[in-house]
Amino acid sequence: MKFITMSKILAFGLWVMLCLACEVVCAQSLDSTADKAVRLPSKWLGHVIDKTSSLDHQVTKQTSSYLTKLMKKEQRMKQRLARIDSAGAKQLFAGSEQQYAALLKKIQVDTGSKRISVSGEYQPYLDSLQGTLGFLKQNPRLGQGLGAAEIQRALSQLQQLQAKIKDADQVRALVEARKQQISQYIAAHANAAGILGKPFSGMKQEAYYYSQRVHDYKAMLNDPDRLEREALVQLRRLPAFQTFMKNNSQLAGLFGMPAGGGGAGAAAIAGLQTKDQVTQQVIGQVSAMGQGGMDNLQSSVSGAQSQLDGYKNKLGQLGAGNTSADVPDFRPNDQKTKTFWRRLEYGVNFQTTHNNYYFPIVTDLGGSLGYKLGHNNVVGVGGSYKMGWGSGIQHIALSSQGVGLRSFVEIGLKGSFSAAGGFEYNYTTPFASFQQLKQLQYWTKSGLVGVSKTVSIKSRLLKKTKVQLLWDFLSYQQVPKTQAILFRLGYNF
Repeated sequence: MKFITMSKILAFGLWVMLCLACEVVCAQSLDSTADKAVRLPSKWLGHVIDKTSSLDHQVTKQTSSYLTKLMKKEQRMKQRLARIDSAGAKQLFAGSEQQYAALLKKIQVDTGSKRISVSGEYQPYLDSLQGTLGFLKQNPRLGQGLGAAEIQRALSQLQQLQAKIKDADQVRALVEARKQQISQYIAAHANAAGILGKPFSGMKQEAYYYSQRVHDYKAMLNDPDRLEREALVQLRRLPAFQTFMKNNSQLAGLFGMPAGGGGAGAAAIAGLQTKDQVTQQVIGQVSAMGQGGMDNLQSSVSGAQSQLDGYKNKLGQLGAGNTSADVPDFRPNDQKTKTFWRRLEYGVNFQTTHNNYYFPIVTDLGGSLGYKLGHNNVVGVGGSYKMGWGSGIQHIALSSQGVGLRSFVEIGLKGSFSAAGGFEYNYTTPFASFQQLKQLQYWTKSGLVGVSKTVSIKSRLLKKTKVQLLWDFLSYQQVPKTQAILFRLGYNF
């Protein structure tokens, strides 16, 4: 028997310690790599809180205002109807004011403390955002500088916003029910149409615009920007996050799908065709159709897609509970539900005037800021800088030939055509310093009327190109006379 010497024992101990040290170093290296893989944007969480808080405020404000208007509108309708049918008015409007008041109080104090069940339209980004915050709450060390209190605040704010949107859906459902009740009464009582017809039409118009606002809020919430997308990309690299979403997302709860993808989840969707089965069926059908099978299939798919898009639009309107078809001869204003900033329209344009005895060739470089009153109706202001080029190709000389202040209005006519008009002040004297612009005697007036057309160009960059043909009816009063017919080419953002 050989005896183990002390030197061998020491050597074995050193080897074990070295292995443990290597394992620790490797683990630290892996942890460091993982930390880098999930490094979230520093401003992401604050951005999420600001976005959800702003939408929460808008939903609460718009819904509160809408419910207050409805209560007043129904009260006036009740007073009108009571003049000819007091019993009918009492029965038709019984309890409606209390229902509106209850919803008004609820949306003002609802904090989303109760668990919200999945209903209505599934919103993928909202589901991902809620899962992200829930995952970070359970794994705060992955937040890298994000405090647990801040994560909880963001999660609470998101849950409160979800509750407010659900409350808004309840408001729409109540209004839809009230519309049906009032409509049935008017249909059954011919003399009520003259009394309730006009205010009821206004009620339906307000319902349409409110429905559109709620739809816009949902779209804004479900539209991630760059910071939000970057945070999701970082977290999706973690297997732990993927597993968490499979177990806790709204989609997983809707279909009962566990992390492994089998078991109860497989039983819950038993009987549905798999992707492979559908693919085999399509291949078999195309093969049986012969040489032109693929072309026929593509044609059929295109037609089916168009029909499907039409059905989706109709279903979306029915789901909202309010459509423009509810009110005959009602043409909705697609700008009314937008915020002030989203109704602004920015533009640039230029025009070139020919030289004469008094003026060189001049190009007006203009900028404009418009406010959209309706789909094709815009009012706004702008300015321009007049750059001189000299008297011809033989005598090119750049110079500052003046500036202009503009106001304008455009009213939609038909299709892409609009009637255009405006009033402008132009400084048409060469200047070397801005101090010269204070000389009011050198400013001239222009009154413009004409037509504007948005040109359809198959280019993503130039698709909002606009051309204008304008007549300056004040040009004949100027001394020296200025150009009467102006052609402008512009672009709106």
